[in-house]
Amino acid sequence: MVIDSSAVLAILQNEPERHAFNEAIAAAEQCSLSSASLVELSIVMEARFGSDGQGDLDLFLNTALIEIISLDREQAELAREAFSRYGKGRHRAGLNFGDCFSYALAKCLAEPLLFKGDDFCHTDLQPACPAS
Repeated sequence: MVIDSSAVLAILQNEPERHAFNEAIAAAEQCSLSSASLVELSIVMEARFGSDGQGDLDLFLNTALIEIISLDREQAELAREAFSRYGKGRHRAGLNFGDCFSYALAKCLAEPLLFKGDDFCHTDLQPACPAS
């Protein structure tokens, strides 16, 4: 299973979906996060919570055994295609920059995507949880 930044933020910010997301992560054989999503999450967590946010993020990723997958050329091309097809201002999904990397990793690994919101449900990806 691939995890989008939105799901990690929901967990770390104690949002209502956190229970379902934690259960999905615990039940998954393997969980992956794009290295681009790691940077995005780090920026958001530090901006909102300072250095403690970075520590909380690292603790969660390590405890949940989430594998960070380095961005490669194939994923970069898939991310480009994702924006062309589903990008903000051109499609109902409205994927932003960070979303495109989660999309690309899920496509590359042929894995479902764990996410919060209604953006990815308008793409061709398999959701890991019912719409949230």
